[in-house]
Amino acid sequence: MGQKFQYDESGGTFFYFLLSFLALVLIPVTIFYWPRKKKFDPEAEKQLCHCPPCLLKRENLKHAEPWRNTKNFLVKAGILMGWILLIFLAYKVSQFDYEMANFDPYDILGVAPGASQAEVKKAYRKLSLILHPDKDTGNEKEFMKLSKAYQALTDDEARRNWEKYGNPDGPGAMSFGIALPSWIVEKENSIWVLGLYALVFMVALPIIVGTWWYRSIKFTGDQVLLDTTHMYYYFFHKTPNMPLKRAIMILAASCEFDKRHNSEVRERPTDKDEMPQLIKKLQNLSEKNKENPLCHPYSIKARALLHAHLSRIPLPPNTLEKDRQYIVAKCPYLIQEQVNCVNQLILLTYARKISQRHLPPIDTIENCMKLCPMVVQGLWEFKSPFMQLPYINEDNLKYFMSKKRQIKSLQQYAKLRSDERRALLKSLSDEEYENVMKVLGKMPLIDFQITVEVLDDENPTEVTSCAIVTVTVDLGRKDMSTVFGEDVVHESEEVPDNNQGGDGDSEVTNHVKRPAWLKQKRGGGKKTKKSSKSVNTSKALVNSKTKPEDSPSVSEERKAKLESRKAKAEDDEDADESGGEESDVDTNENNDKSSGDESTAQKSNAEDDDQEWEKFRKIHEREKSLEGRSKSSHTVHCPYFPCDKQEYWWVYICDRKSGTLLTAPYYVTCLVERETVHLKFTAPKWPKVYTFTVCLRSDSYLGFDQQKDFKLDVKEAPAEITKHPQWEFGDSEEENPVDKADQESEYTTDEDLPEEDED
Repeated sequence: MGQKFQYDESGGTFFYFLLSFLALVLIPVTIFYWPRKKKFDPEAEKQLCHCPPCLLKRENLKHAEPWRNTKNFLVKAGILMGWILLIFLAYKVSQFDYEMANFDPYDILGVAPGASQAEVKKAYRKLSLILHPDKDTGNEKEFMKLSKAYQALTDDEARRNWEKYGNPDGPGAMSFGIALPSWIVEKENSIWVLGLYALVFMVALPIIVGTWWYRSIKFTGDQVLLDTTHMYYYFFHKTPNMPLKRAIMILAASCEFDKRHNSEVRERPTDKDEMPQLIKKLQNLSEKNKENPLCHPYSIKARALLHAHLSRIPLPPNTLEKDRQYIVAKCPYLIQEQVNCVNQLILLTYARKISQRHLPPIDTIENCMKLCPMVVQGLWEFKSPFMQLPYINEDNLKYFMSKKRQIKSLQQYAKLRSDERRALLKSLSDEEYENVMKVLGKMPLIDFQITVEVLDDENPTEVTSCAIVTVTVDLGRKDMSTVFGEDVVHESEEVPDNNQGGDGDSEVTNHVKRPAWLKQKRGGGKKTKKSSKSVNTSKALVNSKTKPEDSPSVSEERKAKLESRKAKAEDDEDADESGGEESDVDTNENNDKSSGDESTAQKSNAEDDDQEWEKFRKIHEREKSLEGRSKSSHTVHCPYFPCDKQEYWWVYICDRKSGTLLTAPYYVTCLVERETVHLKFTAPKWPKVYTFTVCLRSDSYLGFDQQKDFKLDVKEAPAEITKHPQWEFGDSEEENPVDKADQESEYTTDEDLPEEDED
């Protein structure tokens, strides 16, 4: 049986191609792009703040896209037209298949199977008088089917083929139809086909790809203009120790606000009259700065609008107010780019690719972080955090700072009894006070815990020089409403005073909680004197180590006291061990050998459980780290920010005394209830006790930052590791000599070499 390829002359296979292609495109487009109206939820509406700025913001968001209704109508019309075309093609294909599959010559002629040729001719003459096209009742299509049926039954060979193969032509050849109309390959149409091919694939496609590429190479991965990023690098390298107001100047000089780089920026004729009046109202604007591009008109305008936004100065609604909304909406991701630039400069400095004198201190990157919640809330840093609540102004602040009580933070205000909270805001109406409590109740209450360990090591709690230290930061997020109306706050639910920073020494945990299914396997034996005394001794040692020092330069007497205390604790531990051994001997003489076997089995099971849990925890954390990072957490109450804002956080480790950054700031974007962050850094080379700080900063609220200190007791690395052949770099050190300044520690210890300082 032969095979034959031919173009589709009847158009049947082309219908199949169009039907399958249209279905593959139309179904996902309908699912993802069909416009949906947001369901009105009365309960959710009640939970929203109804202060005038919030109502104005929601109204502006509704009218921010006036063409949205037209766009939705066009999308719906296009999708409906596609479905109508799909139904029409499905009907055409079904009719085509029905005609091909239901060709029966006996049924068409109306004779019984096996009828003679005389009966076939008689039936044909009778039906042809009715269906012939020349007759009034004629039907050309039906007459052609009748003629084909007559030929199939009057020809002996065709009749045998029909009865044997179901086809008058016999088995025939297998035919493959190409789902393209035949006119495409016709000679007279070749010029038009080639012209269309060249227009699509040689002109239109390269132009589209080139335009997309030309636009995409202007931006970084975070959709910030590369020119803006280069400007940030230049100014942060030029001014490493950058104050907050200069960071605002650099932010306002971003190329996103320049019409030469961004066509969305509008230059209004009214700026000549309105901008000088606005500049007169602002202080410390530094509009006479001569640095490029800080002196450009677009930069001065953006800087003035940012100052007006932070000072909450009303602007003309149709001109400067629209420009303010556009500039403020772009600030959060521009500030995140500033943080990334400072972090990269610090990494380059550590890599010795730029001079140490250009190393930005920790204050610079923190000033950039402070700028984000200032822009989101529309407040200066020195303003009271209570002004983030609705209806709170300078007149209401005096009640929080009365002689009876000093309420400095929102957390302290939330812990008050309901009658005390209401008394402080007695000037507000009941409706206004209700809005205040709605906003306060949805603000974050963060449980901030840290764990310091050395993973993949035999002793994870012991830190040796140059070891990779992992600080696990556990963040638990609750609403502030969880502490409303409580007279006494338990220690486990204590609200941290974020303005002062937490005392991290007592908060650092060195063990990870095991699940209940592992705890049930442990044997519950009684504690012996040996174990209790050793625990008390270890606690005394930990407490002695975690006490902060009086000053960086410790006297010789202080050192001697610390050494004698450690020696005494070691002697007590040895005495406890000897006493414990004697008690163990007496106990073993009275017990059977089976008890010793059981204790050994329990210890081995406990060790196996620890190893099993550690593997399980690492696998779980590794799988979680491979998952995509969400950008949804909690909606921020920010009536002066023109867009909806999600609640994000920065987490990093730094050395406060030396002002250095140890880890890159990790941007937490998915803190809904709980989130775990792993921060890793290399331990210092010199064996000493170091004090580091884990910082948590909000990019949305003022007064919610936290920090915790932890002490890192760095031990000297074992000799078999330090003297390993792969660590010996004698030749390379001679080839690349290191300066004495580079050998000094970049960290600050509790004992900053007092002898050298005295000399």
